[in-house]
Amino acid sequence: MSTGMTDDGVVRDGGYEEKAQTDMAGSGSASPRDSSQKDIEKHDAENQLGQQVTIHEGQAKFQRLSWQRLTICLIVEAIALGSLSVPSAFATLGMIPGVIMTVGLGLVAIYTSYVVGQVKLKHPHVAHYADAVKLIWGKWGYELTSVMFVLFLVLLVGSHALTGTIAFIRIINEPGICALVFSVVSAIILFIVALPPTFHDVAILGYIDFVSIIAAILITIIATGVNAHSQPGGLSAVDWSLWPAEGTTFYQAFLSTTNIIFAYSFAVCQFSFMSEMHTPTDFVKSIWALGLTEIFIYTLTGALIYAFVGQDVSSPALLSAGLTVSRVAFGVALPVIFISGSINGTVVGRYIIERAFPNSEIRYVHNKKGWLIWTILIAIITIIGWIIAEAIPFFNALLGLISALFISGFTFYFPALFWFQLIKEGKWYRGWKNIALSVTNVIVLIIGMVVLGAGTYASVEDIRHQYSSGEVRSSFTCDSSSYS
Repeated sequence: MSTGMTDDGVVRDGGYEEKAQTDMAGSGSASPRDSSQKDIEKHDAENQLGQQVTIHEGQAKFQRLSWQRLTICLIVEAIALGSLSVPSAFATLGMIPGVIMTVGLGLVAIYTSYVVGQVKLKHPHVAHYADAVKLIWGKWGYELTSVMFVLFLVLLVGSHALTGTIAFIRIINEPGICALVFSVVSAIILFIVALPPTFHDVAILGYIDFVSIIAAILITIIATGVNAHSQPGGLSAVDWSLWPAEGTTFYQAFLSTTNIIFAYSFAVCQFSFMSEMHTPTDFVKSIWALGLTEIFIYTLTGALIYAFVGQDVSSPALLSAGLTVSRVAFGVALPVIFISGSINGTVVGRYIIERAFPNSEIRYVHNKKGWLIWTILIAIITIIGWIIAEAIPFFNALLGLISALFISGFTFYFPALFWFQLIKEGKWYRGWKNIALSVTNVIVLIIGMVVLGAGTYASVEDIRHQYSSGEVRSSFTCDSSSYS
């Protein structure tokens, strides 16, 4: 075949023009390279669409919480075995101050929780407490509150691991078994119960949790009441008083007050819970339902058990019900110990995974990779909480110190600052409503500062007292008696 070139520069080969071939190819079927590029673009588009669908499904999965289930989640977070420490607070404060503190602090907690809810409605992007503080204190406030938030909830996981250990020791009543065995079992249970990633699913366990704590409280009240009636002199012989006992120190009185404050610390997780609500405006129903339930339970539990047992009431109070009854009560209380403890790990896990993977489907725990990361994260949180609780001999006193430092903010002074900087409309003196709310929030702010200062002092004094009296146990001990 001869090869030649025309005037327009087109190469001819055997009578065929390559230009014509090229034009035909362009106007007909695509070249292999073009087809490959289109396939890649089509595949990328399909992947992007699939990811968008997955994220949409994940968002739907995490927006199923009703106000009823929000109430249950708040109950799980707030009403735990710590409610049975209220009678010992009454024993220190006296009946009248105890009732006043329990009711008064409960009403304040309801109000500050209402402010937290208002912030969430006004700023829907706020997913956790640190996000709200960022609005008023900027980046450094966000990081500071993040540390407070994570540390406090991780320590609560550790606290429930210790409580579970005490419960198993009491129930099984076999001193020959190493206490660390019960401690490890408690940590494993906390890990397993914390695995459901949505609060909608956690709320299902919450019904069991609520029945558990109510049953444990009723058993303790009935048992201590029967014991009081059976003693010589009956109820009239019980050593209780309307006012603080003579010799009660300031640190003892305020330490008891912080126990009551700690029982109302549900606002710390409220932003996290509300982020999963399908109708966030319904939160008001939840906080009133929870707040009034708490006030009723704490006041009744504190007053009745203190009246039945007197100054020698133990903390938790079910230890005052006698060996057999306390074993039964601890058995009934096992669900609340582990469900209320595990929800703290779930909240921390949600915060970390959402911060680490803000734009990834991993945050929705929707596939194998998401579940793997979530499971490892919950395991790490539980292990850290357990190690801290076992390693620090005065852990419960340390938790009291952390509560004074952090709950003073989460429950009191942060909500007050939120109102002044995020909620208030107009000048504080414009109208009776602004004046009344300004005065209210100044009082709340002062309460927060007092709890921060006096609570920290009382907790430090408690740690010193435990060391001086030899009440501090050893780290990672097998001795069951050191946990009682």
